[in-house]
Amino acid sequence: MNDTMKAIVLGKFGGYDAFEMRDVAVPPVGPRQVRVRVHATAINPLDYQIRRGDYADYVPLPAITGHDISGVVEEKGANVTEVDVGDEVYYTPKIFGGPGSYAEQHIADVELVARKPRNISHLEAASLTLVGGTVWEALVTRAQLAVHETILIHGGAGGVATIAIQLAKAMGARVITTARASNHDFVRSLGADEAIDHTSDDYVSAVAELTNGQGVNVVFDTIGGDALTRSPLALADAGRVVSIVDIAQPQNLIEAWGKNAAYHFVFTRQNRGKLDALTNLVERGLIKPVIGAVLPLARIGDAHELLEAGSSRGLRGKVAIDVVGQTVELPTRT
Repeated sequence: MNDTMKAIVLGKFGGYDAFEMRDVAVPPVGPRQVRVRVHATAINPLDYQIRRGDYADYVPLPAITGHDISGVVEEKGANVTEVDVGDEVYYTPKIFGGPGSYAEQHIADVELVARKPRNISHLEAASLTLVGGTVWEALVTRAQLAVHETILIHGGAGGVATIAIQLAKAMGARVITTARASNHDFVRSLGADEAIDHTSDDYVSAVAELTNGQGVNVVFDTIGGDALTRSPLALADAGRVVSIVDIAQPQNLIEAWGKNAAYHFVFTRQNRGKLDALTNLVERGLIKPVIGAVLPLARIGDAHELLEAGSSRGLRGKVAIDVVGQTVELPTRT
């Protein structure tokens, strides 16, 4: 094998120009590790938060960042029996635990690695790992969403919510989501039963109308701010709010107290079990990743810019990175 690889290195915290392509050494493979040829990765809000310095204490520079991998096993350690050379796998690298996915190759602990679903591409699989693990943790483990319950999912056209809508539907829930009017047909196609235009309607009063004043059992917050502080007003008694957004400022959650609400803040822990559960749903046709744009590895900065602009650029779903090809597919405005 070649002892060096191309990687996108974050040399400083800052803007989209903080990345540079470098030749770096490929680390050795430990006894319980695998070396994976990265075919695809994807961009998450965590990625641009790291880039701009939000987690500077956890990321020593220079760093290879990135949190989604789909690829092929090229080498395995002496004590690895779970996978073989040539297997297609997908996973999230250990967050804040070493080099990430913006590279041609990656060394991973085998415990993190799952078999890639057979019926989707590497680009689609890479778009699912961090998001899918987060949504599973939020809806299944924390909220314990039950059949016939109603869930409000904020930001329905976004990379996280497009998976959350499909998972909630697969679990038998009634799904209400917020999205701009131009995305209502799209979120319904994913399984949403009702869509609220958050740009023109107050989501709290809209939920009250849709639920005959009962409220929803679960709120899934992917946005923070108003979506977090006012969500208790949309809850049924003893409802649950699950948020994946960290809180920079103290919040007054007095309305939550009045509803006997439970709050869960999710920073997902990766494991193979969650990915195996998602693979099962993907292969049964119940979940399909949504990709809004594809760029090559050399254009990571542009990919960050596109994701941060998000819905204003007409983006639906995830921004994926084609590591082996030079594909460029950008969202069309709606």
